[in-house]
Amino acid sequence: MSKIVRHITGLLVAGGLVAFASLPAVARTDGGSAPEVKQVSAAPSQMGVHSPFAEKVQVGGRSVQLNGAGTRYKAVFQVYRAALYTEKQVQQYGDLGGANESKRIHLVMLREVNANELGGMFIRGMQENMDKASAARLMPAMLRMSALFNDYKKLDAGDSVTLDWVPGKGTVVSVRGVQTGEAIPEAQFYHSLAGIWLGATPADWKLRDAMLGVKATTDTANRN
Repeated sequence: MSKIVRHITGLLVAGGLVAFASLPAVARTDGGSAPEVKQVSAAPSQMGVHSPFAEKVQVGGRSVQLNGAGTRYKAVFQVYRAALYTEKQVQQYGDLGGANESKRIHLVMLREVNANELGGMFIRGMQENMDKASAARLMPAMLRMSALFNDYKKLDAGDSVTLDWVPGKGTVVSVRGVQTGEAIPEAQFYHSLAGIWLGATPADWKLRDAMLGVKATTDTANRN
């Protein structure tokens, strides 16, 4: 029996590293069980010494605070950590703030990720959280964002992606701390982008609650 267990475990590790490495946090559509997400914090003050995220950062010359963060899992594999920064504490997607408030979503990879697939999956995650008319209207902007990842074959463990909303400028995508391409000016685009993690059909309910800094309810916990 022990030999069989060791054999199956070896197959899972060998195949899983490839299958899960390139998948960002987008909504499941295949009917399978959603991956477990380990909540890092319900509030910035509880992040702990192992958090890669600062309490406060500057976005467009304005200070934003850590709203909450969590770790994305696919099966037993950690994929990335995700954090939400806002000018004021928010606990609902609808309270994220308008075009005059700076915001940041910060991803830190925990394993190798295919960068081109990441951009494509961002598009699919956005489409899961908007109606068809909005998706059609924002498609040119979504394609521009996806193209920003074309210069990168992969992202390694420790690499970061920041998705900033800078008032008066738009959505600024940075990879490894360097801005990639021009800003995308549409305010609705950033709101829809944030919907991948925070919207009505989030990538993962537990991760959404962690980023919003709220305690996971029994209902949302059972969705994953």
